[in-house]
Amino acid sequence: MTASTKSLRTCTQGHQYYKSSDCPVCPICEQERKPDNGFLSLLSAPARRALENNGITALQQLSTFSEKEILQFHGMGPASLPKLRKALEANGLSFKPK
Repeated sequence: MTASTKSLRTCTQGHQYYKSSDCPVCPICEQERKPDNGFLSLLSAPARRALENNGITALQQLSTFSEKEILQFHGMGPASLPKLRKALEANGLSFKPK
């Protein structure tokens, strides 16, 4: 097993962090912008960004997509679907039928 090489980086906000991948996202900035409540607060950062990048910031918007369409978004994984399904159901909504 080889050890990953982490490099020290500084984001545009001045945060310093170590990362081994080429992902440009600052984990400190990402944690600071995570919502405190609402369905987006239930998701991992990549899944949250996937929805935001596709203009989905409200459950009503989410309900216009099928599960299959949501899974096509870069950053969205199957582990997020049960959380989204539960949030929709709690508000009397559901994913669009296939």
